[in-house]
Amino acid sequence: MDSLFTNFDQALRNFSIAFIPAFLGIILHEVGHGWMALRQGDITAKFMGRLTLNPIPHIDPLGLAMFVLTSLSGSFVFGWAKPVPINPRNFARPRQGLMWVALAGPCTNFLLALICAALLKAVIVFLPPVYWLSNPVYEFAVSTLQMGILINLGLGVFNLVPIPPLDGSKVVSYFLPPKAAYSYLSFGRYGFIVLILLIATGILSHVLLPLLKGSFHLILSLFAIA
Repeated sequence: MDSLFTNFDQALRNFSIAFIPAFLGIILHEVGHGWMALRQGDITAKFMGRLTLNPIPHIDPLGLAMFVLTSLSGSFVFGWAKPVPINPRNFARPRQGLMWVALAGPCTNFLLALICAALLKAVIVFLPPVYWLSNPVYEFAVSTLQMGILINLGLGVFNLVPIPPLDGSKVVSYFLPPKAAYSYLSFGRYGFIVLILLIATGILSHVLLPLLKGSFHLILSLFAIA
């Protein structure tokens, strides 16, 4: 019975640490898409009320449920928000505009990872761990910022995987001939099933984990964080 409560407490701790950075990362990822679409001449996302930090318009029930379950498990954090509606026909250059909109989401996550690293560095400099590490609030803040780096790097790298309908596929399609690009993106109807299989079998983790670890250590070294 004691081990049951211990596991439950650990799961709640994992969830509390991952919740804020993951929720912000997922929502701002979609806002990034909408903002870039607006810059490219499409007001659809703005008209639909999706250029907001209010989480309610962005929530996808299944994506939220997956996020909660994976956060509690502590193994990995996976979830999604409603895709931001865009209309590429409103872009001056539809194919190029679609590429920039696709890149805006992962780039937003990479920027958030850098912001978390800068905040972590500030906390360490102004509140040295040797004096504060025993403080539970301090430990929670440091863990949350570290998780913010990891989660946002993970979201950015994952979404650049070139499997439709992920953002990476829209970047790749820009460099393909129009007919080939159309056929490639049409695979998106099966892409989600393929992604679930790759995640369930561990193949995707085997490919992405080295990239994630390398990116994480690179950011820590850029900010001179031990």
